[in-house]
Amino acid sequence: MTDPSDSTEPNDSGGIGDGGDDRPRDPTLRRPDGGEPTDRSAGRPDGGTNVLEDAREAELDRGPLQQWVSDSISHPERVYRAMFYVAAIFFLFTTLFPFYWLLMVALTPEGQLQDIVFTPNGFNPDAFIEVFEVVPFHVYMFNSFVIALASTVVVLVIASLAGYAFGRLEFPGRTPLMLLVLVISFFPPAAFFIPLNDLFNTSFFFLEPITGNGTLYNTPFALVTPLSAIFMPLAIFILTTFYSQIPDGLEDAARVEGTTRLGALFRVIIPLSAPGVATAGVLTFIAVYNEFFFSFLMTDGQPENWAPILDGILAYQGQYQVLYNLMAAASILGVIPVAILVVIAQEKIVSGLTAGALKE
Repeated sequence: MTDPSDSTEPNDSGGIGDGGDDRPRDPTLRRPDGGEPTDRSAGRPDGGTNVLEDAREAELDRGPLQQWVSDSISHPERVYRAMFYVAAIFFLFTTLFPFYWLLMVALTPEGQLQDIVFTPNGFNPDAFIEVFEVVPFHVYMFNSFVIALASTVVVLVIASLAGYAFGRLEFPGRTPLMLLVLVISFFPPAAFFIPLNDLFNTSFFFLEPITGNGTLYNTPFALVTPLSAIFMPLAIFILTTFYSQIPDGLEDAARVEGTTRLGALFRVIIPLSAPGVATAGVLTFIAVYNEFFFSFLMTDGQPENWAPILDGILAYQGQYQVLYNLMAAASILGVIPVAILVVIAQEKIVSGLTAGALKE
């Protein structure tokens, strides 16, 4: 006779030889492929627990830092987004806070600057009008604008010709000559001041009809010439990169139509490289507009002698008094032309900086 208790039919808890583990399965546990979890403890002599249950218990035992690291590994896009926001906030704070502080100083009446915290101590918007009454600040701004504009035009014309030669022509010594141009840009501007100052203070008879005393001191030429030479290598490098990316077929088609190389440069190459030209021009204009070293040493600081904007800001410093609120207001007014230029050309600048880094 067979004992009914010796039945070999599978039971409901896991089948034949399941080690007598009658524990109910957790319905919330699922395999990665979507199926039912496999009870890997079945048939184990030690009657171990389910692997997924062990993983769940380990996850519950994690601390906040371990949990954050695990979530970052599982969802890296969240980490990238958080890093972007942190970097953007830090950049905006460090960039805009000086302008905010200048505005607070400009709006605070003279004699109450020591009590500024994060808001102006009083309210004096008339400071933005007084800057033109105490000093002819508009003349200083005009001088800087003219000098920066003239330097930018000189740089773009010469750099376009040099960039075309380096980027589109083959000639012996092209690479060493390009390296020489870039090496010159690393020399400090102070190294050129003594010979240039001696040259510009020398009287030349053929300059007397133009300058009166025959020297270039206190003239725009004393500023445009060295500043154009200092910022020329960067413009050459930028335009060389852009001009070399223009397909040869476009220039050849223009040459077939009867234009010269120079005509092809100004009619085909430069229009197609507008982002690069705009980038080089804006960077040169901003650098010359804000330049102080040569501007301070090549003029006597008087507005009628082409003294730039920084001389105008320093003009509010007297022997016994410094008008800090007017200096702050003048600084804000001086930034406005550059800010307008950047806003107008920002699309070209961004596309120029990004496209110049690609080789097609």
